[in-house]
Amino acid sequence: MAEQGSSKRLTRADAMVVAAVCLLLTLLVPVLFARPREQSMRRLCAANLAQIGKAMLIYADDYAGKLPCAGGRNTVWGSTANWAGFDRRMAFGLKADGSGGAASINASLYLLVRYCGMPVRLFVCKADKGTTEFKLSERLDVPTWFEACDAWDFGGLDESYRHCSYAYQMPYGQYGLSTSGDPNLAVAADRNPWIVSPAAKAGVFTIFKPDLPPYPEDPKHGRCIECARRGNSITHQLDGQNVLFLDGRVTFETRAYCGLQEDNIYTASRDPVQGDSWGVPSSHPANRQDSLLLHDPNGPFQTSPPRRGDTGETWK
Repeated sequence: MAEQGSSKRLTRADAMVVAAVCLLLTLLVPVLFARPREQSMRRLCAANLAQIGKAMLIYADDYAGKLPCAGGRNTVWGSTANWAGFDRRMAFGLKADGSGGAASINASLYLLVRYCGMPVRLFVCKADKGTTEFKLSERLDVPTWFEACDAWDFGGLDESYRHCSYAYQMPYGQYGLSTSGDPNLAVAADRNPWIVSPAAKAGVFTIFKPDLPPYPEDPKHGRCIECARRGNSITHQLDGQNVLFLDGRVTFETRAYCGLQEDNIYTASRDPVQGDSWGVPSSHPANRQDSLLLHDPNGPFQTSPPRRGDTGETWK
């Protein structure tokens, strides 16, 4: 007679196998889904920069080919005096003749909101942790009639840096940008890794080493790829950065030395001819071929970015 009620019981070994598979899936699922999510945010970030680039060219058409530069004559990089000021003179602390004063890097980018009607949300990359959209509706320090086009910056000196994810070519000084420049000049990108941001402290410049010729190889690690990755923006997990060039194209570059003549877009060139980027950050480009993309730090600061090895939370 056939055996009735035949059944297989789950042995201890089977249970351990099932538990191991479940644990493996638990570890793998976040990894499998994280990469597509990062790729998606990277594309959205690039799309934002592309829109910023188009707005810059529209702005330049109305201002004799000059790209956005806040303030007036001889304005220096500093804290915007009054982001909700009645006029330009009040906003940037200009003298009666329109000279002097100080303006943040973000103030120059904000001109695209003020004069081109660009939405403030496009200045935020979702991959840039700690950066949020600038919302006037949440403010109690401005009149109800005050709109985005009435402002001069993304808020005050202690908050503007939280509302813009992008670094911009130093607009103040003798090397201001214009559409007559080299179309391959990098003009904007994800945040500068050597300046403190909402997501992280400033990077330590001494542990960065490019891994392309003519830079010497590390005797122990060869090309020292990980050392080179430290020069990338933290926004995209050091994989690289979205970069906007003067001709309007946006590409994802896996290394920061992607400017003219392999110029490092986040540092000032030491050699005005060769574009040698192995040097400390500076507040001004070395020449018209030198990309120096900067973002504002948090709070009051001097007009010189952190020097080699600085990791401070703020610039005092």
